[in-house]
Amino acid sequence: MNFSYLRHLLSFLALGVVQVFVLNHISLFGVATPLLYIFFVLKMRRNYPRWAIIVEAFVLGLLMDTFQNTPGVGACSMTLLGMMQPVLLDLFVTRELAEDARPSAAELGRIKYFYYVTIATVIYCVAFYTLELFAFFNWMQWIQRVVGSSVLTILLIMLLEMAQKRKE
Repeated sequence: MNFSYLRHLLSFLALGVVQVFVLNHISLFGVATPLLYIFFVLKMRRNYPRWAIIVEAFVLGLLMDTFQNTPGVGACSMTLLGMMQPVLLDLFVTRELAEDARPSAAELGRIKYFYYVTIATVIYCVAFYTLELFAFFNWMQWIQRVVGSSVLTILLIMLLEMAQKRKE
């Protein structure tokens, strides 16, 4: 079995388990929950097949829906993120970057990587909380959830990225 495939599968499982058993129980001020599992889609390499990104994102979203009691919301939002990931990544990569490079602060640069993570996280949170609330009657709660969860998620992803950089 290919080592990179095994590492990819382990990161899928690890992020799912951490989200389900730890992060789903965190609710800062009753509105902000970190959604770290989107890191799995954000770290997919540059030339990864688009169909595989979409399928894996959908499966991870469906898995999260099962444990979060949000039928279809996570799957739809993750599928959207899976469709957007190659497009967003192409906005921030340079032509000199290798075709099979994984997005990281070291590869893209800290500022570009931060923008990449921020845009993807905000897109995901807007889709997720719009579908979850399914109405704009309480738009203040919607804004609080989107902003709070986006900030927490971005913070966790950047911390995880710095921890991975130090490990290597």
